[in-house]
Amino acid sequence: MATDHHEWNEVTVFLGKEAQFLDERNWDAWLDLYLPEAEYWVPAWDDDGQLISDPQTEISLIYYPNRGGIEDRVYRIRTGRSSATMPLWRTTHLFNLLSIEKTSSGLSVKTNWQVHSCKEYVTISYYGNAEYTLKQTDDGLKIIKKKTVVNNDSARTMMDIYTI
Repeated sequence: MATDHHEWNEVTVFLGKEAQFLDERNWDAWLDLYLPEAEYWVPAWDDDGQLISDPQTEISLIYYPNRGGIEDRVYRIRTGRSSATMPLWRTTHLFNLLSIEKTSSGLSVKTNWQVHSCKEYVTISYYGNAEYTLKQTDDGLKIIKKKTVVNNDSARTMMDIYTI
């Protein structure tokens, strides 16, 4: 079903906030974009060049079945308990909204994205696409599901929630 200009603008602003909050390390505002039951998934590619289809039975790059897992990750980043990410990378998140479709569970949104990160004189870039399911709440749009596909063939360093 086609979407109107108001909806397109609302989703664009929402996704822009997500990018901005990650770049600014505004973890509380970023977490607030996710509903408590929100699934966050970054599937891996299998040996045949196909994306895995089930995060419950196959290896994922990142998988959190609800916001509690994301909150735990943010806690480890904030407290320095993630030595692999210290110091944090400086990031710039870019995205391009491709489509919005109304479904029974909310808005199905597709984007392309790119993140440039820099730390200790090293710059890396990850890129790919993402599929969101957004739900309209009394507080505005919220993420109920996010699937991020990383299209890089290799990773020069550890990927994290803020570098992709």
